[in-house]
Amino acid sequence: MACFLAPMTQAIVTTVIQKNLEKKEKLAGEGAVGKSGISWSRKLGWLNKLLWGGVVLLAFEHLWHGEIVPWPPFLTAMENPADIVPMLQEIATFGVGMAVFVTIIWGIIVIIAETKVKNVPKVQASPDSGGA
Repeated sequence: MACFLAPMTQAIVTTVIQKNLEKKEKLAGEGAVGKSGISWSRKLGWLNKLLWGGVVLLAFEHLWHGEIVPWPPFLTAMENPADIVPMLQEIATFGVGMAVFVTIIWGIIVIIAETKVKNVPKVQASPDSGGA
């Protein structure tokens, strides 16, 4: 019915946070990159791509099944007051569950990426090797 609204809300919030972080990191310069070498705005960008991709696919699936219509109230579950409670339950269970699951997967991705970046040996410039 409307389970995609929970991840969409999270995606909106994290997109706003990412944009604000990008501005702060741009003002701070190179000091904004953490110990791992991956900025928080970049990490949040990964989460946003996961969330927005899921939202688009879920919205398309709901549109395909006739649960979303191009006229108000847009969600067919909102047309009948008896369908509102099940819709809210679906958002609270499936929608929040999907958002939490995607966030956990993103956390695992961030941990793996930071571990890989930390394990990359630092290359120092050498005039003998042509700068590499």
